[in-house]
Amino acid sequence: MPSFRKWLFSGLLVLVPLIVTLWVLEWVVSTLDQTLRILPSSWQPDQLLGVHIPGLGVLFALVVVLSIGALASNIIGNKLVHWWHALLHRIPVVRSVYSGVKQVSDTLFSEKGNAFRKALLVQWPHEGMWTIAFLTGSPAGDVLHQLKAQPGGLGEFDEFLSVYVPTTPNPTGGYFVMVRKSACVELQMSVDEALTYIVSMGVIVPGGPRNPHFPVVADGTNRPLP
Repeated sequence: MPSFRKWLFSGLLVLVPLIVTLWVLEWVVSTLDQTLRILPSSWQPDQLLGVHIPGLGVLFALVVVLSIGALASNIIGNKLVHWWHALLHRIPVVRSVYSGVKQVSDTLFSEKGNAFRKALLVQWPHEGMWTIAFLTGSPAGDVLHQLKAQPGGLGEFDEFLSVYVPTTPNPTGGYFVMVRKSACVELQMSVDEALTYIVSMGVIVPGGPRNPHFPVVADGTNRPLP
C-alpha cells in the first residue's frame, strides 16, 4: 500500500499539470479557430484544403490584430479610431461600458501603463492579517479629497494607493481597495512570481529577496514603501 500510494501521487503530479495545460491550450486554440467564421465560406481553410487544421484561427487572429494595430498607428487610421471612439461615446448605454473597458485596456496594454507592475504586501481583510496585492494606481479627484476628509488624523501629505487584492486560487476575481502608502510593503518579487504564489495557495514559495539592501525583517515589522 505505501508503494501504491507513492506511485499514485507521483503519477498525478506528472499528469495533472500536463492535462490542465493541454486542456487550456485546446480551449484557446478552439476558441480562436472560431474567428475563421468571419471569412466567407469559400475562403475558409476547411473548404479550400478539404481538411480541418487546428491552430489556423490563432494565426488568423494574430494577423487581424497586427493589421488593426498597423492601421491604427498611421495618421489615417488614428483619425478613424478617434471617430469610432467619438461615435461610441454618443450611444447612451454603450458609452458607459465602452469607456470603462477602454480605460482598463489602456492601463493594462499601454506601454506607459503601470498596472500590476508591483507586488505589495497589505493587511487584509483586517489589521493583523496579511495578503499579496498588486499596485494599480493612486486615487485622485473627489475620492482622494474624501479620503483625506475622513476622521483619523490624515495629514496633507498622506498618500494612498489603489491596489487589487486577488482571490485564491483564481486571481481573476478579487477586491479593489485603497490603502495608505505607509501601510504597504513592496515585495522584491516579480508579478509572475506573486501570481504563482497566489494560485498555488502558498505551496510554491518564490525565492528569497534578490535585493541585498532589502533584508527580510525577522520581527515582522512593517517596511513602508520608499
